[in-house]
Amino acid sequence: MMSVENDVLRLLADPLRAQIVSLLASEALCTCHLVEETGARQTNISNHLRALREAGLVDTEPCGRFTYYRLRPEALDDLAGQLTWLAEAARQAAANERKRPCP
Repeated sequence: MMSVENDVLRLLADPLRAQIVSLLASEALCTCHLVEETGARQTNISNHLRALREAGLVDTEPCGRFTYYRLRPEALDDLAGQLTWLAEAARQAAANERKRPCP
């Protein structure tokens, strides 16, 4: 039985992290861009970016004295595959009217 990565879901459930991920889906951005777009404090953005980087959802790219962050689509593909598997298992269980008997 496949399970969904709870750590990644927990990360993406945070509204600010979800906003950061959405912004990074369109283009690589540095912390200053994310502060401007979200209105969050720089230290808060940096902490969220560190968590996303450690989870393998974003890559960094040094550019002079700035660091750009880029979303890793393959990491989201993995999560999407897990969620697709879960949806398909639920469809099959419903179609077969599968349920566990009570003791």
